Amino acid sequence: MKQKILIVEDEIKLARLMSGYLLQAGFDTELIENGLEVVDRVKQQPVDFILLDLMLPGKDGIEICKEIRLFSQVPIIMVTARIEEIDRLLGLELGADDYICKPYSPREVLARIRAVGRRCTCVRQLVREPVIELYDESYSAEVKGEKVSLTQVEFQLFKTLLAQPDKVFTRQQLVAKVYDDHRVVSERTIDCHIKKIRKKLATLLPGAEVIQAVYGVGYKVEIC
Repeated sequence: MKQKILIVEDEIKLARLMSGYLLQAGFDTELIENGLEVVDRVKQQPVDFILLDLMLPGKDGIEICKEIRLFSQVPIIMVTARIEEIDRLLGLELGADDYICKPYSPREVLARIRAVGRRCTCVRQLVREPVIELYDESYSAEVKGEKVSLTQVEFQLFKTLLAQPDKVFTRQQLVAKVYDDHRVVSERTIDCHIKKIRKKLATLLPGAEVIQAVYGVGYKVEIC
């Protein structure tokens, strides 16, 4: 069965262009122009993805995303016309899975949809089974029954991210969580530790990008 993508966009030409490209890629699509119609539509007939514009007549994308997250974890990619809006949207912790800025190419949107789909499927399976366990006493993790040794800093980082799935932590917040002795630590040190954790997980969880980088902000563990 084909996956259905709901395109919520009041620029009709852009919406039809995107719809045509997604149809060629093997998806089904549906278009909605008015923000007031979206939540009821998703409640009545669930979809597989939502491409949601920020500025809409009737009700804006922020309110729509908040309302949908009260009853559904459908993957949502929010679209904005201003790149500076992305930082504000992240700060609101709306629960959107990705953000993209206009003007965009249909190819870029398709790539984002596929990436979000893979990511959500992998991480959802990992958390619900679950296949990741943490052990404070030994600063280690168990992944699919296999032990993964972590340094104290790596363990604290991973534990912090796993404790609040979908929450985006800035590098400064992670530094404060991990280094509680207030030492001076470069934010790039966090990047280094995250890279090492990912490498250790990659051999046991191929294809599952458990720790997500949020461009220009920090990191999160995402659950769809």
